[in-house]
Amino acid sequence: MALNFLLFLRLVLTLVSAAGHPLDPLTADELTRAIDLIRASPLNSSSSLAFHYVGLDEPPKPAVLAWPRSAPPRRAFVIARAGGATHEIHVDLSSDGGGLILSDTVYRGAGFPTFTIDEQVAASKLPFQYPPFEASVARRGIPLSDVLCTTFSVGWFGGEERWAGRRVIVVQCFVAAGTANFYARPVEGVTVVVDLDAMEIVEYEDREDLPVPKAEGTEYRAAEQRPPFGPEPKPGAVVQPEGRGFQVDGHMIRGTNWELHLSFDARAGAVISLASVKDSDKGVFRLVLYRGHVSELFVPYMDPSADWYFKTFFDAGEFALGLLTAPLEPFTDCPANAVFMDADVAGVDGSPVRNIPNAMCVFERYAGDVAWRHTEVITEVRPEVSLVVRSAAVVGNYDYVIDWEFKTTGSIKIGVALSGILEVKATYYSHADELSGDAHGSLIAGNTLGVYHDHFLTFRLDLDVDGPNNSFVKSRLRPVRAAAGPRRSYWTVEKETARRETDGSVELDATELMVVNPNRRTRIGNEVGYKIVSHGGTATSLLDDDDYPQQRASYTKRQVWVTAYDEAEKWAAGLYTDQSTGDDNLAAWSQSRNREIENKDIVLWYTVGIHHVPCQEDFPVMPAVTGGFELRPTNFFDRNPLIRTRPNKQATWPNCSLIN
Repeated sequence: MALNFLLFLRLVLTLVSAAGHPLDPLTADELTRAIDLIRASPLNSSSSLAFHYVGLDEPPKPAVLAWPRSAPPRRAFVIARAGGATHEIHVDLSSDGGGLILSDTVYRGAGFPTFTIDEQVAASKLPFQYPPFEASVARRGIPLSDVLCTTFSVGWFGGEERWAGRRVIVVQCFVAAGTANFYARPVEGVTVVVDLDAMEIVEYEDREDLPVPKAEGTEYRAAEQRPPFGPEPKPGAVVQPEGRGFQVDGHMIRGTNWELHLSFDARAGAVISLASVKDSDKGVFRLVLYRGHVSELFVPYMDPSADWYFKTFFDAGEFALGLLTAPLEPFTDCPANAVFMDADVAGVDGSPVRNIPNAMCVFERYAGDVAWRHTEVITEVRPEVSLVVRSAAVVGNYDYVIDWEFKTTGSIKIGVALSGILEVKATYYSHADELSGDAHGSLIAGNTLGVYHDHFLTFRLDLDVDGPNNSFVKSRLRPVRAAAGPRRSYWTVEKETARRETDGSVELDATELMVVNPNRRTRIGNEVGYKIVSHGGTATSLLDDDDYPQQRASYTKRQVWVTAYDEAEKWAAGLYTDQSTGDDNLAAWSQSRNREIENKDIVLWYTVGIHHVPCQEDFPVMPAVTGGFELRPTNFFDRNPLIRTRPNKQATWPNCSLIN
């Protein structure tokens, strides 16, 4: 009888596993089913029905952690617009008969959902059918066929704007002739405001007739370059004779002492879940990160003029990083040993589902770095080997490459590389000596200003270090005057455990920050934990607190926030970011609710911040600027993993040789 039960249990677990992980992204079939159900509902009577977000309705954490003993239902969360209203719709995809709409609620708060790509394309075409715009272009002597237009969010400035309460977007234009780098040739002074629900122009301004920067020197395509050329790098390739040292099973990835779940979200892009590190002494995987992803990307420009003041973008909430994910190029974006994963996202009308090929890649990094070495009588060296998950989002002129790097030492390093091309402003100036007053930017080419701006990339990290209940500990270094002996001074460490959320917002300084599990200790009695280590990009916002963009991104005044876990709090600037007011963001939650966070299920929010002062080397292409941070084990292991851990597979470089 017992044997029959065990066979039955094994069969059940096998069937549950075959059905997929509860955190797997919605498949193309599930996306289609969710949208078909809504299109079959009364909402479809509206000719304006559009889908702004379709994704997994994430199961509750206890249900996920109980898998595969039991499987939570598959559900979709949909944000749709119909008849000028925003609908939040929950769809059960596991019901018999193909699915069921569980709820449909109209959102009545501040802000609007992410823009769809389709409506941005439609808005960009409107100026070409608008006589005042045609006249402005003709007066500048530009052929209309040479002009290209794109869209920009309008921001929020106290609700006194002429379009307040309407869902609008700004359209500005560029000259695309003579170069692929059309962002380098703005038609400065012309601004078009489009009502997206009515899809019509509601405001038009032609303020100033500035010279269009020349195309010469703006081309970045390799095929268009002319001598003299720079150095040509020799080709190199990583070779793993025994194969890869990691495995991909559906959305589960295992390698370099780690196992984790990798999924994709239309707003966040890559999502890491259940990242657990192998403890060789105990023979088990221990959970570190329950779920992590990009939460928001705030990019404010520092030009208060009429054509630029509104350029204070929230790229994740307004434009959706997932939808803007770019296919990764083999051998250049990712090395030869990479495994690529596609992603499916829903179109604005729900069909067809759009596939993003090579949306993410996974590979082992052998960079020739040393994880540890020492020489006495003998020499011991451990090479640095890590498992990397990479994705790239292209938001207008900027490319953001995001790496999640899992090291054999137990560390998780999160890196951001900003690249692409500058968004520039046309000017009368052609030489730096002509600049007077505050130009709000640097002269980087003739008639071309690179406007000062910031990048604040905020990550949401639901850390469950060895279990769900954690604490946030701040260790401050304090100088002490020596009481006796030849030494005059030393420093010591004073630890403080944050009790409430107001204690959990921190500016990085000499303080060491840790997330610990007070319920788990090492053999010698230390609390197990992970410390936060910065790898650059620690800028905070310099905007005044009463400036409207800063009110919307008030959390950027500090790099670290710790809040009580709430599955609804995923987006640092709020769920509805377009024209948001700042009343529903990370700082507002923390300061108004001030929940207990000691020995609780907590979430760490970390912002990588960069102030960008453009220079000539940033034009016409911008070299990658990097920043990031690391979650490093601190008293997590009883024995240092480096003592016994070696890379699973050795890499060789076939084009290298030793020279004596």
